[in-house]
This record gives sequence, structure tokens and C-alpha cells, in this order.
Amino acid sequence: MSSLRLLGICGSLRAASWNRKLMLEAARLFDPAEFVEGNLRLPLYDGDLEAQGIPAEVQLLADQIKAADAVVIAGPEYNKAMSGVLKNALDWVSRVPGGVWRDKPVAILSAAAGRAGGERTQMTLRHAMMAFRPRILQGPEVFIAAPDREFDEQGRLVNEMPVKLLTELMAELRKSAV
Repeated sequence: MSSLRLLGICGSLRAASWNRKLMLEAARLFDPAEFVEGNLRLPLYDGDLEAQGIPAEVQLLADQIKAADAVVIAGPEYNKAMSGVLKNALDWVSRVPGGVWRDKPVAILSAAAGRAGGERTQMTLRHAMMAFRPRILQGPEVFIAAPDREFDEQGRLVNEMPVKLLTELMAELRKSAV
């Protein structure tokens, strides 16, 4: 069987973010797959800029989504919602012709310092993506609260329950991708 292509999207730009670690853990558990991380360092959405043509970095992200067999999105919770960079990426990609999200299997994860572990991020992200009609997995839900206690120095999850849930979610994503 040929390897699947998994696209990872992290809603935090910080290189050492908990969500990047969570996304990479998900990719490790999804393996074997070709893993590609999408770049969300995009210009702010601007209709005037769009009128000049879709920026190359936006087109690349849309092409990566389209080429992926599955997508995993990990995002922090900022002010009770998904991060601005994640919302900006969704806004930009929605302007690219072709409906790249349509029927794409998507798993959503979150890590946040609050006690809910990013639950509002997942809720707002699911709501924002409904119009794109992806196949967002409904569970198991993976919320990592107090992430500073959940990862070791290598970025691996250390507690049994999050590992179990993430393993199950990645198995479901793999089944949806084939």
C-alpha cells in the first residue's frame, strides 16, 4: 500500500508551541505517512490584495490541502476562540477556487493552558469550517489542558489518557483517508 499524505496545520506560529508538539505527536501516531506542515505565515486577508491575485503562499497552502489524504489541525485558544492566524488562513483558502476542503478528512486537536484545553477553539473551528464541507471527525475529542505537564523534553505526550485518545483519533483519521 502506498503511503498516505498527511497535512498538519498548527494555529500557533511559535516554533515550540504546545499545539505544534501536539500536531507532531498526531503525525507520529498517524504514521506511516508523508507528513507536510502547512505555513500559516500569510498576509492578512485583504480584498484589495486578493484583487491582485491569490498570494503564492496562500495558493501553496490550498494546493497542500487539496493534495493531502487527510488533515490534522492543532490550535490554541486565544480569547475564547481559534487563533487569528488560523482564522486568517481559513479566510484566504476560502477565496481560492476549487473547494479544496470538500470531503477532506480532518481531525481537530487543541492544547491550551485553560482547564478546558482549547474546547472553544475546536467549537469555533468546527463552526467556521462547516461551509467548506470537509469530513471533520467527531471524536474522540482531544483537548490538552495544562500542556506544560503533558509533554516530555522530546515533545511526546506522557500521560496515558491523551495518548490513548490521540491514537484512536489518528486511527479514525487514517480509516477516513483511504
